[in-house]
Amino acid sequence: MHIQGFHDLKFEAVREAFADLFNDPQERGAALCIQIAGETVLDLWAGTADKDGEQAWHTDTIVNLFSCTKTFTAVTALQLVEEGKLALDVPVARDWPEFAAAGKESITLRQLLSHRAGLPALRELLPAGALYEWQTMVDALAAEAPWWTPGEGHGYAAITYGWLLGELIRRADGRSPGKSIVARTATPLGLDFHVGLKDEEFHRVAHVARTKGNMGDEAAQRMLKAMMNAPSSMTTRAFTNPPSIMTSTNKPEWRRMEQPAANGHGNARSLAGFYSGLLEGKLLEAEMLEQLTREHSLGEDKTLLTRTRFGLGCMLDQPGVPNATFGLGPKAFGHPGAGGSIGFADPEREVAFGFVTNSLGPYVLMDPRAQKLVKVLAQCL
Repeated sequence: MHIQGFHDLKFEAVREAFADLFNDPQERGAALCIQIAGETVLDLWAGTADKDGEQAWHTDTIVNLFSCTKTFTAVTALQLVEEGKLALDVPVARDWPEFAAAGKESITLRQLLSHRAGLPALRELLPAGALYEWQTMVDALAAEAPWWTPGEGHGYAAITYGWLLGELIRRADGRSPGKSIVARTATPLGLDFHVGLKDEEFHRVAHVARTKGNMGDEAAQRMLKAMMNAPSSMTTRAFTNPPSIMTSTNKPEWRRMEQPAANGHGNARSLAGFYSGLLEGKLLEAEMLEQLTREHSLGEDKTLLTRTRFGLGCMLDQPGVPNATFGLGPKAFGHPGAGGSIGFADPEREVAFGFVTNSLGPYVLMDPRAQKLVKVLAQCL
């Protein structure tokens, strides 16, 4: 496998570990970027980007980052808090009056950001096309009753997060959520990151496909079993209502829409650059960065059925939990995306890390591929 890009020789072992990924015949394409104290020390890419495995992954290839998008969205909301346009501990209904329905009148932005609002899913089944209708989705969520008492426990809002936060951002900022997020996070840092992709960019988007034959870890198997056995459960609804959520990533409509929980498109560079920007204080003041990265939720996740730990829109490291550690230090924060992509920062070592892939693995939280790369990185540091 021909590995493209460059790296500081100190990180030769990381390059070798990246090359090793391609010994798996199912590994199609991937990219890795590591920045330390704002300086890029490694920027690599390899493999293929198209459906048929004929087109090489290029320096400007981008891919659906799934839930890596969530932290960009959270940072945008927190910028609006800094500007006084939103508030963390005021009811959401102040800015979105319809949201007060069905016992949600006291839910706050802080609860939405930390997955404590009780809204990870919609009970009433929606048609597949509803996924692309912003108003249909926000109206459905405004009418929905919480699945548990808001504030008591947490459950990951895999996709509803995008409409819930996106609608608040839209109302506070006046721009569509994708435009607001990109203008506030990617543009100032010069990142190749998009929420709502223009058609003329489609040619450089990697085709995403699942790997076969790997059942994943215990957490992945537990969730799969729960979804097979209980079609109307909260966990199942969170990932299958509308039913097009799990099957749309390569569709033009998915790429075009602005769904700021799951359809950001970018590369490893954009993830590393975003986390460098956070560490350098370019996106949030120190006080708000502390809010973002402070523990708000810890324990058994009502949606994912595994132990999770969240700040405000970012996942926090759990060093003692194998499927939930980024692998560098206990203060690490970031967000994995479905199937393997991940972006995170370790403030203690000033490391910002981005890994993206178009070969989707079956894991619920951290993907072992990224964890292996980080393990080798730690040895180089």
